[in-house]
Amino acid sequence: MPIARSRPQTNLYYAMLFVGVVLVVFTVGYRLAGWSWSDALYMVVITAFSVGFGEVVPITDSWLRAWTIALILFGCTSIIFVTGTLVQWLTEAQIQRALGGKRMENEIEKLTQHAIICGFGRIGRMIAAQLQAGGIPFVIVDQAADRVAEVRDAGYLTLQGEATDEAVLKAAGIARARVLATVLPNDAANVFITLSARNMNPRIQIIARGEVPSTERKLLQAGANRVVLPAHIGADRIAHLILHPNARELLGTETKSRVEFEHHLTELGLDMEEIEISADSPWAHRRISDVEEESAGRLLAIAIMRKEGGTDLNPTPTSMLMPGDALVVMKRAMRR
Repeated sequence: MPIARSRPQTNLYYAMLFVGVVLVVFTVGYRLAGWSWSDALYMVVITAFSVGFGEVVPITDSWLRAWTIALILFGCTSIIFVTGTLVQWLTEAQIQRALGGKRMENEIEKLTQHAIICGFGRIGRMIAAQLQAGGIPFVIVDQAADRVAEVRDAGYLTLQGEATDEAVLKAAGIARARVLATVLPNDAANVFITLSARNMNPRIQIIARGEVPSTERKLLQAGANRVVLPAHIGADRIAHLILHPNARELLGTETKSRVEFEHHLTELGLDMEEIEISADSPWAHRRISDVEEESAGRLLAIAIMRKEGGTDLNPTPTSMLMPGDALVVMKRAMRR
């Protein structure tokens, strides 16, 4: 049965343990010979490290000379063991880093129709997780060493460097990529990356992040196909939840499914809205068919949240709307 090779860290641990045992055992031996603790430890250290100083206390006993000879053998061996394992550890780490980087470069060179994510912050992490779940190949570009290490630990392909550098984008396969998402928190950097990417690949789809609304026009002029303003989206969603809380409850509590559903609605130009039926509402004591006919097809009733509790999903045309109910409808989303 073959013996598994120990990792360099394990070898170094055992080497340090061996040195410690040698120091303790031989120090105790000299102490038993009548030496002081400081003289005994000093003798062991200078002998083990082959310093070449003279004897601390003249050694005349034959057994003490044999003990010193044993110290020379075990001490020098332990130090050589530590030095060898330390060199192995450092060398193997460098080799693994070099081979790992080369292997990653080779994998990136094989990619086609992939996505490039510039920036591995909060948004970059979420994008990577979604693409990974969707089976879309991608490369992450980031300049911070700690974030690059985090990306590699997660098993994603990555390049360390400035995404504003065209050489880095070229190494990420910009010419073969299908889409580039630049999600850095710096609007100026996102504009520059968009310009560079559009110049290097006129056919690529570019999705850019903007921090302030005034940057949206600049990013579009630079060549971005889509501009996402996270702060605006977050504020819009919070306001919608305040204005229409019951409409979102129909989508369930599963976050991922709800987000995907809302995304598809947005892509289709649709939105969900909740209409409160007050006592003086023109639709109070009227049928669903009346609401849909008067809206000329702009509204589609999908649920009635009853005042007394309960929900009528997919209500029939003859369902009556009563004061205190909430009508959930599908309508065309307003374009901004």
